[in-house]
Amino acid sequence: MKRFSEILSIAAIALLPAAANAQTTQRLDASKANDYGIIYSLPRTVLDITIEAEHTEKAPGEFFNYANLKLGRNDAVTKPSRKVDIKSVTIRPRGIADDENRWLVQFKAGSTPYFILGENNCPVAVNTDEIVSVDYPPLPVAVAAQPTPLETPAAAQAVTQEMTLGSSLSKRADLAAQRIFELRENRSDLISGQADNTPPDGKSLQLALDNLSAQETALTAMFTGTEKKYTTVSTVTFEPDSESISNEIFVRLSPVDGIVDANDLSGAPIYISLDILRQGELPVNEKGEVKTFPKGGLAYNIPGTALVTLTYEGREIARKEIDLAQLGVTFGLDPKLFTDKKQPSKLQLDPVTGAIILLGPAQ
Repeated sequence: MKRFSEILSIAAIALLPAAANAQTTQRLDASKANDYGIIYSLPRTVLDITIEAEHTEKAPGEFFNYANLKLGRNDAVTKPSRKVDIKSVTIRPRGIADDENRWLVQFKAGSTPYFILGENNCPVAVNTDEIVSVDYPPLPVAVAAQPTPLETPAAAQAVTQEMTLGSSLSKRADLAAQRIFELRENRSDLISGQADNTPPDGKSLQLALDNLSAQETALTAMFTGTEKKYTTVSTVTFEPDSESISNEIFVRLSPVDGIVDANDLSGAPIYISLDILRQGELPVNEKGEVKTFPKGGLAYNIPGTALVTLTYEGREIARKEIDLAQLGVTFGLDPKLFTDKKQPSKLQLDPVTGAIILLGPAQ
């Protein structure tokens, strides 16, 4: 069954040798104490889908009705609004232990093979401490909104007492517009060197110009309104099954709350599709016959491949081909490969799918 669940953070897969990263890996030895048998689970693949959403909030200024009359501006915000859009989508496959795919591998008595288990408690290596590195793309970080011009100290500085005590909205708007033109004139005088109190050096001059500009921007925002932008980042886990899906609602995107549950109608739907490109198949011999699973063999997965697509408001926002353990089959290696006294083998497994990455001599 497909499962969706929001998570707070993504667990990192062990990328370093076990000796250097003992906190996220563990070693299991075949020994007399366990009758030279090791029980383990192979992984199934889930997708951690991180969605970065950009929110835009607009608010009208106090004098929006006078923007065109007083300043000649016809672009004023006239009513509050919120909108949200997708900025980026990152899809990261991850392996979790499949409790329905548990195995016992039985080694020869007196032998000394060992497993390295990853943090998902699935084997990632046999007879070697070298672990396959997973090269994940970086995840976005949420960015808070910057203060609007009306939320800066310059806004309080720009509003004069006369403007505050104006007898009507029209009067206050007129005084605000006059102040804007005064600030522009003051800035022009400073730049041309005609100001009565010209700053003594370039740094002081720049500070004065910046202050005048900030005041003008704040007063102008009282006519044209403000725009606030910020981003939110949410990661949701999707667990595919072994079937294709088409345009299923994955989550929704709300202009207020960002990513919300698929059943929350406050948001617009984000759809997910999964198209199976290839099913994993059992290996065959020279005659084309399916090979027999070795007795007491060391099991591994032969995954399949799927194309995962996400769409929002009729456009594609993410597409990625991904190997999935649950689209494949499980086969085994002869345990004698790992106990040969002359030339034992080592094995590296994909922590996401349980597939063989490397099988070769241990030394």
